Amino acid sequence: MTTKQGDFLLLNYTLKVKESGETVDTTFDAVAKTSHIHRQDTVYGPKFIILGEGWIPKGLEASLLGMDPGSATTVELSPDKGYGARDPSKMRLVPLRRFREKGIDPVPGSQIEFDGRPAVVRAVGAGRVQVDYNHPLAGRTLVYDVSIEKVLDDDNEKVSNIISRRIPEVPNDKFTLSRDEDNLTIEVPEEAFYLSGLQVAKKAITADLQKYFPSIDSICFRETFKKSIPKIQPERPEPVKPVDIQQAEVAEEASVKKLEKDELEKPKRRPPARKTSSGAPHKRAKAGSENQR
Repeated sequence: MTTKQGDFLLLNYTLKVKESGETVDTTFDAVAKTSHIHRQDTVYGPKFIILGEGWIPKGLEASLLGMDPGSATTVELSPDKGYGARDPSKMRLVPLRRFREKGIDPVPGSQIEFDGRPAVVRAVGAGRVQVDYNHPLAGRTLVYDVSIEKVLDDDNEKVSNIISRRIPEVPNDKFTLSRDEDNLTIEVPEEAFYLSGLQVAKKAITADLQKYFPSIDSICFRETFKKSIPKIQPERPEPVKPVDIQQAEVAEEASVKKLEKDELEKPKRRPPARKTSSGAPHKRAKAGSENQR
């Protein structure tokens, strides 16, 4: 079955600029790392598109029509079939204070969003910033190595990928879908509760689903907050320290010697002198005393 307009596809690709040969985009994590364009905030994997919706350059979209799932091709796109020629009228000089008021630090070469539009900072001068509203790849010849990984037929897969396109930070298998006749309920996982712009994303998902699934009458996003129960850590017994038998014997012998030494050095007490019946100490009579004469 070849591809046609309106098909839901998963693509893998690597994009290079022909003039410089540099890799500027890819769906492969390993290629992004070796090309030094890897970003921690990007989820790498097949890209979801709907043929004919203009989500990719029109030249690339046209080359995918009539291809078989699982097939691969290399497509070269001139600027008019890619992101267009560079338009000098899209260059602007903006006072530096306007960036400071918005809390933006304009650095040459950085991609920013200014006045609601994506732009590239080209130069920063004395009090003014040169802003380029052309697409970063405008005026370039693009070379895509692209393959069609899958044509989606299952409605749940299609809905999951529409959700993932708007909320790429959370894997689409984390969202639980349930459908009751013409009503669709989307269970939002806890990982998405506090994402910036979640309400805007839900509004965009609703608009997409109403466009591509006109049979769905109502769409409900359900967020369930569960009571957190702290885990009780079991008390661990104090570890028993191993006993060094030889060290214990030496300590015991030293203790015995100390006791013996203390006993020898202890002063001996003399017994008290005997007393007579009168209470005075008894003295032995000397030989030859007057009483014996």
